[in-house]
Amino acid sequence: MAPSRIATFAANNGTTGYGAVTERGIVDLSARWGTEFPTLREVIAAGALRRLAEEAARYPTDYALDAVTWLPPIPAPDKIICIGVNYPDRNAEYKDGSDAPKYPSMFFRTARSFVGHKAPLVRPKASPQLDYEGELALVIGKAGRHIAERDALDHIAAVTLCNEGTIRDWVRHAKFNVTQGKNFDSTGSLGPWLVPYVDESQIADIRLTTRVNGESRQDDRTSRLIFGFRYLINYISTFTTLVPGDVIVTGTPTGAGARFDPPRFLKPGDVIEVEAENIGVLENGVVDEAS
Repeated sequence: MAPSRIATFAANNGTTGYGAVTERGIVDLSARWGTEFPTLREVIAAGALRRLAEEAARYPTDYALDAVTWLPPIPAPDKIICIGVNYPDRNAEYKDGSDAPKYPSMFFRTARSFVGHKAPLVRPKASPQLDYEGELALVIGKAGRHIAERDALDHIAAVTLCNEGTIRDWVRHAKFNVTQGKNFDSTGSLGPWLVPYVDESQIADIRLTTRVNGESRQDDRTSRLIFGFRYLINYISTFTTLVPGDVIVTGTPTGAGARFDPPRFLKPGDVIEVEAENIGVLENGVVDEAS
């Protein structure tokens, strides 16, 4: 049986909603529960994601899959926290002779820097160095601060995928920070949907791959993460309160375009696919920023 999949979408009639994605189409859950739960943020905060996914089986589909525009699943999340250098071979890619990190590197991204499934990533006028980074993302379902590792996975509502697109020559624009290169508008993507979290076996050893124009570029498994999911939630909640709808983007494997010699940055017309077992495929093209 396929896992439940819950997406946020814009219908062709201009309305925005959320619904269950089936092989036949989308069951519009917001049309039935929108008064109680205006967006998926409220669904998640109420702990109702799995219940609504199960309820969807009772209803016919409302939209064909090609009759909607896919949006990032969580509208206006309070925080999008991204983890850097979190697969064993990634540290060696930097060729700086440094030891493996003692603590996770991390940075925030804005919601505006992401688009949804099938929407194009935008290569900005400021730089041609748009790069891809396929990643698994956790969506927080229960608020918490100083969350113990033993309890950490109880705070996950769902998992999704991320292409954590980066403008490489803007990552080191200043002395210490990467914020600029990680936050150009519409340079990354989230989606296509949320898969409700069930238990640890669901996420412990997921194969994560990234393809560019059909060519495999990244391939690894979440069981090899330097900083695992329990630790990340524990560590992050030490300094900030995690709230429902927060997104933790957990790191990318080796093989990003910047690490090739010469670098292989994205260009208009390219198609990037990020795929994870039992989650799906997040697909995006590339266009240049409009003049």
